[in-house]
Amino acid sequence: MDLKAQLKAAVEAAATQMGAPLDAAIQETPANKPGDYGTPAAFQMAKMLGQNPAQVAQTLAQTVQLPAGISRVEAAGPFLNFFVDTAAFVRGVVDAPFAMPAQGGKVVIEHTSVNPNKELHVGHLRNVVLGDSMARIFRAAGFAVEVQNYIDDTGRQAAESLFAMNHYGRTWDGTQKYDHWLGEGYVQLNADPAKESLEAGIREVMHKLEEGALRPLVEQTVKAQLDTCFRIGATYDLLVWESDVVGSGFLAQAMNILESSRYTSHPTEGKFAGAFVMDVSEFMPGLEEPNVVLRRSDGTAMYVAKDIGYQFWKFGLFEGMKFRPFMQDPAGHTIWTSAPDGQPDTEKRFGHCDEVINVIDSRQKHPQMLVKSSLGVAGEQEKEARSIHLSYEFVNLNGQTISGRKGITLAVDTALEEASGRGFAELSDKNPELAGRADAPEIARRIGVGALRFAMLRNEPSRSFDFDLEKASSLSGDTAPYIQYAAVRAANILRKAQEAGYAVDGTGANWDAVPEVDLILAKQVAKLPEIVAQAVRLHSPHGVAQYALDLATSFNAWYNAKDKQGKPATNVLQSPEGLREARLALVARLRAAFEDTLGLIGIEIPAAM
Repeated sequence: MDLKAQLKAAVEAAATQMGAPLDAAIQETPANKPGDYGTPAAFQMAKMLGQNPAQVAQTLAQTVQLPAGISRVEAAGPFLNFFVDTAAFVRGVVDAPFAMPAQGGKVVIEHTSVNPNKELHVGHLRNVVLGDSMARIFRAAGFAVEVQNYIDDTGRQAAESLFAMNHYGRTWDGTQKYDHWLGEGYVQLNADPAKESLEAGIREVMHKLEEGALRPLVEQTVKAQLDTCFRIGATYDLLVWESDVVGSGFLAQAMNILESSRYTSHPTEGKFAGAFVMDVSEFMPGLEEPNVVLRRSDGTAMYVAKDIGYQFWKFGLFEGMKFRPFMQDPAGHTIWTSAPDGQPDTEKRFGHCDEVINVIDSRQKHPQMLVKSSLGVAGEQEKEARSIHLSYEFVNLNGQTISGRKGITLAVDTALEEASGRGFAELSDKNPELAGRADAPEIARRIGVGALRFAMLRNEPSRSFDFDLEKASSLSGDTAPYIQYAAVRAANILRKAQEAGYAVDGTGANWDAVPEVDLILAKQVAKLPEIVAQAVRLHSPHGVAQYALDLATSFNAWYNAKDKQGKPATNVLQSPEGLREARLALVARLRAAFEDTLGLIGIEIPAAM
């Protein structure tokens, strides 16, 4: 029951009827104020109508048609306060599963895009989790979503790792995970005092990569990296290789589109003489130098021009790439790849989207702004507005900057094993029976994955943070295990009720007996659609993570609530008949809310904790 959305619609309809249409804000009233929800709409309407806000509020209160679940409305000066009908509201929350209205359009989300030369570390993990969570949230919000992973198979990092393999006579024997083994060579090379003298050999490998001669070796690395991503719960639809972006002529096609813009030119004199230049002053005001070189005077393209071509292709401004199946993920879903030996995309299944979200760290803020502006330069203002850079700051490790080159890192595979072990060990100390369960490894896995994913999401992407594995896997504090424990507690209540023969679906419930303390919990459960809509609007999943934490905190406060005599106020199984069934139905709805919310951020609930 998205009651706030219904109230918003009701207030807006009444305002229109009064001749003052507006975008109404509906807020929860503070704990020390009367009512459950309120709106300051009368302030805005008073300006349009030229009347006193308090008088407008009185008229608005008499005009608004209250939705089901609201018992009455009162004007308090210039504010309107709405009071919920506790019985109707709680029953409405229980009866309404989480759902979002279907949205039109397709969203392409590019994330991960780790250089294929080493294993993923916890710094990369923030990118993976942000992107994967955004994909889950947008799908839940009713969008068609395509997840892309860009593979830089012609870059220097991949060349250095492959060069190190031959230079040091390194041979993979299969005992170590391939990407970890390859990364050790990368670190060894960058610590070698003689590296500078090896430049010619490294460049030779780069040329082979550009020719595609070493692609099978890079594919082996990518598959090892994807195995880590699968373990953390990420899924993909398409791998796009840099060599294919270059080979498909994206750059030339994008430059042809930009050639016809009034914002591009070929200066014949000055410092840009002979170059192809894009003026972004109207799209990025305040730049000291608004002229951006896309192609140098010698005909070579700037790196950002390749990104522009890729972005134009995502939006379907041209075709040119071929595709073939690459592999299947653990769920049996086919991951496709761009490939010179593939087939043309005659069905236009890839790209051709209405919005692009690129999950890339904050160092790429300026290049991403240029990519976005290039769409405006091309006359594609709507696509420019829906070209989104989900920027994030860095993850530090024990106070140090993570560096794969220097070996200052913590592999995701290692962190996952340690988080699973630590979390399960803490649980086993409290509940020794867990260690003997047949599903103990699965419980530990879910704890570990949840701990890592939540640690990457609990902070806003714009904030850097120091990753602490011990804190992330703790049962207390702002952690996934704390939330998972609350969800398991809810399941235990339902299990005990069913063992006792009580209904948990609302059968026999006396909704009129539901007290205020239960209403507070139901209001928290009802917030999820609003939280999802906000995450879509902000292009960030951190609000969903915070909501999961708030949901657990609200449930624990309700579970531990005391009456005026200091006795438990919410002991479900000992509640009077009727109220007991209502509370069981509310707990069942809460449990579903935990599943829905945690599912949006890729966290599973263990069977026991």
